[in-house]
Amino acid sequence: MNARSILIVAHAYRDDTVEAAARIVAIVREQGATPVFSADDREELQAIVPALQDVPLLHDDVPLAEIDAAIVLGGDGTILRAAELVRGGTAPVLGINMGHVGFLAEIERDDMDDAVHRVLAGDYEVEERLALAVRVRDRTGEVVYETWALNEASIEKAARDRMIELVIEVDRRPLSTFGADGCVIATPTGSTAYSFSAGGPVIWPTVEAIAVVPISAHALFARPLVVGPEHAVAVELQHGIGAEGVLWCDGRRSHPLPAGARVSVRRSDDPVRLARLHPAAFTDRLVRKFQLPVHGWRGPTGTVMTDAVSIIPPASRAADADTDGEERSS
Repeated sequence: MNARSILIVAHAYRDDTVEAAARIVAIVREQGATPVFSADDREELQAIVPALQDVPLLHDDVPLAEIDAAIVLGGDGTILRAAELVRGGTAPVLGINMGHVGFLAEIERDDMDDAVHRVLAGDYEVEERLALAVRVRDRTGEVVYETWALNEASIEKAARDRMIELVIEVDRRPLSTFGADGCVIATPTGSTAYSFSAGGPVIWPTVEAIAVVPISAHALFARPLVVGPEHAVAVELQHGIGAEGVLWCDGRRSHPLPAGARVSVRRSDDPVRLARLHPAAFTDRLVRKFQLPVHGWRGPTGTVMTDAVSIIPPASRAADADTDGEERSS
């Protein structure tokens, strides 16, 4: 086995997370690979487990180009932070759920040891998720800020007591103007996050699309839109008193938006890579994470479901679809 460098991302806010991080460091070293922390994570973790102070640091000791994979302990917020840490490299991110309700985590903590060994052996598939390239121009047209997002870019009002007037544009053509609390521009990955809370549709990860979802809009035509990934979406803030807003990307990076600012969003050339150990239907993930009621479902097998956990394995489902003429699900 070639020596590998594995970035471990974890917050020291829970005892079980700290213990899991120390356990993964030990497994990685036992297998002859190099565990790596970000500077912030090592500072937090070594305060609780002093033995972790000698774990090499990302960038200072190990360049991003040498990171083979990132193992993340936590929920979607921690996974988003990990995606930010490996941005610009090729390392896929594997999420281990530490008790959070999230869509990006691949496995549960009980399967952690096996998952780490499989990552070290390269025994996983890489799933690429569409990301967004985000650019802000001021009223003179000058680019003043550029960033990216995996979940969403949201344009929000800066003052609680005022709406902002927005103009929505698709492919450099104006679509609609309305007053609102803001607007969310989301990827399929983000369609189950802020976009969903704002009334947007759930988009399957295999569908490459961009959702545009107004937030509390005062207009007759201000419904969510879904456009193809080749289209460019822009949102302009109209001039006026109290017209300032703020741009948030994945809830992590923000930039003030003065009146007249323009936010353009398009597909990023650099997707986010997720490591997948087990094939799983997105439908099953929705049922499990949202605890959706599926009691009474018979399905192609004719077996009545009495438990939301009793999901037909993907292989069985595909075979059923072949025999009864149903369309395969992705």
